[in-house]
Amino acid sequence: MAQIRTGLLGEIVAMSWDTLTTSKMRSALTVLGVVIGITSIVGMTSLIRGFDNSLRDSIKQLGPNTIIVQKWGALSFASGKSFLEVARRPNLSKEDAQAIERDCPSVGLIDVWLGAFGNTQSRIYYGHEKTKQVMILGATENWAAVNSAKLEYGRLFLPTEVEHRRQVVVLGNNPWQSLFPNIDPIGKVVRIGSNEFTVIGVLGKRPSPGGFSTGADDFAVVPFTAHEKFYGKVLKGSAKITASSFNPAVFRTAMIAVVPREGMREQAMREVEAVMRIRHKLNLDQPNDFDLATQDAVLKVWDQISSATFLALIVISSIALMVGGIGVMAIMMISVTERTREIGVRKALGARRREILWQFLIEAAFLTSAGGLLGIVFGSSIGLIVHWASGFPVSLPWWSFAIGIGFSASVGIFFGLFPAIKASRLDPIEALRYE
Repeated sequence: MAQIRTGLLGEIVAMSWDTLTTSKMRSALTVLGVVIGITSIVGMTSLIRGFDNSLRDSIKQLGPNTIIVQKWGALSFASGKSFLEVARRPNLSKEDAQAIERDCPSVGLIDVWLGAFGNTQSRIYYGHEKTKQVMILGATENWAAVNSAKLEYGRLFLPTEVEHRRQVVVLGNNPWQSLFPNIDPIGKVVRIGSNEFTVIGVLGKRPSPGGFSTGADDFAVVPFTAHEKFYGKVLKGSAKITASSFNPAVFRTAMIAVVPREGMREQAMREVEAVMRIRHKLNLDQPNDFDLATQDAVLKVWDQISSATFLALIVISSIALMVGGIGVMAIMMISVTERTREIGVRKALGARRREILWQFLIEAAFLTSAGGLLGIVFGSSIGLIVHWASGFPVSLPWWSFAIGIGFSASVGIFFGLFPAIKASRLDPIEALRYE
């Protein structure tokens, strides 16, 4: 019995292939919508997944346990707050960091970042060479420990250099390559704006979301005390921001990076939150006027964004698949009409309704699956061409191919069902009389 069923299935597949190859133009037009839909799914999935992996690598620089205390960030906007609302929040300062270090026993390391919002920028000069405008970041000797920064040459700050406002600098990868392409940079004196700094270290490349030139390496790090000296102290209190009057001082705020002791992250977050709420004089019923960001919190926000993007992609691609499915139904209805005598002969020779039904269903699924395979080839090619032309990262997971084949076959079965039922219900006598 199983051998008979296998033989029948092979015969139906062979007949489907003959139908597909006999009417090439009709078959091509029939599956065009399916090809477009599957190409969209596979091509865009490869780009979205590639960008997703790249962005996750960038976020993971923060370290799995590092807590960032900031005036505002992605978490604020993800919770629905407006820009003007978060802009009115009080600025953070090094005094906040000192209070966290003093009053939070579960905190191991702490760092203060000035200029992290990009509000402090300057060109860096060495001889006749100069960089474009780069971010000048102020930090403590703990900057590399909380950032997982990769030092290529030299060293980072010493506590005494931070304490005594030494004019030393660690260059990001792009300033290093621009100023010292062929010479050792360590010990050289560069000019940042009008102030001279001695290069004590240079950093390797950092992950950049999407592989784009997003400025991830366009920065230099100086002791935060020297940053205060040359670029002004962090403003305290609440900057007055209105819709008609924008004050750039809102960006002159510190960011505080906290690394908890081993296994004490949750406790450290509670302690840091309590200290900040006390310093900002918040009542119990008032929400936080600062953000506490961790790697997993930022990744959770990105997961929501990427999931919504992928869902929108599926919905848009489904429109093309539906159009293709309607085309399949129309062509299969025409095919049933054209092959009425063939159906009558098969029924007269003993073919059952179930076999006729399966014949046309498998033909429809075979047709759309062929379109799905073409869509996978075209979609993968688009992703690889974009990667080759622009360096944009791509990812071609196996499940995107499975989704492509599954969607295309499902479209064929769903839209081929009505024509198949119509064919199986034809009266053999009337079918044989059909001209």
